Amino acid sequence: MGMEKSKLEENPRVIANFNGDPSGPLLVVIGALHGNEPVGVWAVQYLHKMLEVEPFTNPDFHFRGNLIGVIGNLHAYQLNERFIVKDINRHWTKEHIQSIRSKDFASLDAEDKEMVQLLETIDTAIEEFKPKEMYVLDLHTTSSDGGIFTIPSVQDESFRISKELHAPVVKGMTEGIHGTTLHYFNSQNFSVPTTALTFEAGQHEDSRSVNRAIAAIINFMRTIDCVNADDVENIHDQILQEYSKDLPKVTELILRHPVEESDNFVMKPGFKNFQPVKKNQLLATDINGEILCPEDGYLLMPLYQKKGEDGFFLVKALS
Repeated sequence: MGMEKSKLEENPRVIANFNGDPSGPLLVVIGALHGNEPVGVWAVQYLHKMLEVEPFTNPDFHFRGNLIGVIGNLHAYQLNERFIVKDINRHWTKEHIQSIRSKDFASLDAEDKEMVQLLETIDTAIEEFKPKEMYVLDLHTTSSDGGIFTIPSVQDESFRISKELHAPVVKGMTEGIHGTTLHYFNSQNFSVPTTALTFEAGQHEDSRSVNRAIAAIINFMRTIDCVNADDVENIHDQILQEYSKDLPKVTELILRHPVEESDNFVMKPGFKNFQPVKKNQLLATDINGEILCPEDGYLLMPLYQKKGEDGFFLVKALS
């Protein structure tokens, strides 16, 4: 076990490794799957320090399970680029993973190398801790300002946890985009029962996004019983509740507007997450002219950065 533990400790991708009662689950928190989104990394690092000092200020503190925090795309993170060759969060399919794991590592492109190494890191954690179940929280931020939100996978357990994080839940995203962590990180692809969800903590450069990401991780830990509810300060609930108080609790994807570099897509300035938009409202332009809103709804993740395959998303409120 000592050798296995040293593999995690010496892995530059691992930024947190907190061990508690081995009867609990393995919680994997991923930051910077997109390299220009450092908030998740910072949040995990801060949280790790908080967990280390908690027993000194709270002698009754008890942590069930093991937590590892990992950098999703280490190379891109070091360069502060969204990705090097391709969007890593569009290639998490069983077929692609099987393909790249069967090839010579040196022949792989930058993102495929990252995926292989990330999976090897998680496999090492599973081998070391031997958990009965694994949970994966993928932390992101957006180029636009506005609301925070949670994206569940198709699993009921993922949706249940998402509703506990005090942020709007966006259903149907796994149908609108493909090859995300939510498509791959499930029980079919790992040796233990696995549940994943994604949390969007706010805008890339907003310093408050770090606090929201920390609050989301802590609420996640409480929901899966890694920590007792009594040990979670109300401030973490308040941070998320305050930021999402005027937003719909559950929404569903209406459409995704895909873009390619050759489209010359330009989002009109000033849009925010969950901004209400009306049918026929001008949203963006590209080489074909104006792009009008197809129906009433809420705008999500308008593209205000150079790299990206999603121009915007449109969602509708369910509750």
